[in-house]
Amino acid sequence: MKWSLQGEMIVNCNCEVFCPCVISLGQHLPSEGHCQAWFGVRIDQGHADDTDLSGLNVALLMDIPGKMSRGNYALAGYIDERASDAAYNALVDIFSGQAGGTSSLLSILVSTVLGFERAPVEYVNDGDVRRLGVGKKILGEVAPISGKQPGEPVRITNSEYWPSSDITVARASRGRVRAYGRVWDFDNRSAEILAMDWRS
Repeated sequence: MKWSLQGEMIVNCNCEVFCPCVISLGQHLPSEGHCQAWFGVRIDQGHADDTDLSGLNVALLMDIPGKMSRGNYALAGYIDERASDAAYNALVDIFSGQAGGTSSLLSILVSTVLGFERAPVEYVNDGDVRRLGVGKKILGEVAPISGKQPGEPVRITNSEYWPSSDITVARASRGRVRAYGRVWDFDNRSAEILAMDWRS
């Protein structure tokens, strides 16, 4: 399958300050020794073969028992209820790593897929603030942290972080998960904003 996604991703995890995995590429332990995180994806432009993926949203949760580089992830996903059957299947393949390309690492690191399902996934940009909502299952709000230059956020550039080489450092004002037996509250914890350009 030939595919590409361009858009934006937000992440909120249980790390207290900023996720050390971004710079260490998973070699350093998360700040609490394990990683629990939710992700929101806004697809501005995208396709899988002849199937249009533009305008769809995706939400994920990941539960990782130790160093990110050691794998054994548990993964669950919510695919925009507006997706056609072909788009839904393509997005499941992409976000489970089965479609190859940028996200192929997930096919190695994820040992347990808890499930994928259709849901109303809302991804809202409100100025600098990004909000994600999947009913009462995932409720998140993140915003960049300010840097020395007024109005300019803190950024990490030219990294080897696989989702994106450029990361805007953010913090979550809200980060709530009530899904797949997970009860997580990550308010005021680490967050990221990433520009996505993924492809096969």
